[in-house]
Amino acid sequence: MEHRIMRAPEPARPRFFATPGHPCSYFADREARTLFLDPAGPANPALYTLLSRAGFRRSGAQVYRPECAPRCRACIPVRVPVVRFRPRRVHRRVRAANRDLTLRVLPECFEPAHFALYRRYLSARHAGGGMEDHSPLQYLDFLTSPWCDTLFFEYSLGGEVVAVSVIDRLSDALSCAYTFFDPAHGRRSLGTYAILSAIDAARRDSLEWLYLGYYIADSPKMRYKGDFLPQERFIGGLWTATG
Repeated sequence: MEHRIMRAPEPARPRFFATPGHPCSYFADREARTLFLDPAGPANPALYTLLSRAGFRRSGAQVYRPECAPRCRACIPVRVPVVRFRPRRVHRRVRAANRDLTLRVLPECFEPAHFALYRRYLSARHAGGGMEDHSPLQYLDFLTSPWCDTLFFEYSLGGEVVAVSVIDRLSDALSCAYTFFDPAHGRRSLGTYAILSAIDAARRDSLEWLYLGYYIADSPKMRYKGDFLPQERFIGGLWTATG
């Protein structure tokens, strides 16, 4: 009798789709293109870890990367090697200014206080962008994903929530997905403080990296990411150390 060896099917390779040109979110005179992971295909934290190493990040359940080269290479993925990170004087000042905050790390969830803060943040910082009218469902669809291990870092002052940082846990890293905070506390530099706290959390968990998303030197909104040194930047398909 002939016995056939049954081989396990190979896992399907992920598929990607590129968008047509669309208006750039950062430069009014430029056209952008985006590469998306096929939303109909499998996605999980392990695949997201691999794609993060290739410059991708997440928005809701979608995994994407700017694909505007060769005409524009402004969006540069950055990550911080958490063990080697050394805070600058400005970072030490931010830590000191926020030492009265209380941090809670929560699994992804809907909290009315978070949602109210999110709405205030968008109205103050991104008015007219179309997101300030998000419903609770749209809010969760934007910040979370059914396949991703996501945490909410909640910062409170005297029992009042003043900032929330949405952070994905990967196999070897944490990845900052989105941060929103109370505009009334602008002097505290809560966005910077949230990154410093995430670096501390990654180090405590013996992870290698904190992914910050895209550094854009000519964009005031994205330039600050270059201040966390040393860091690595994904340029020409390779991670290059700087600082």
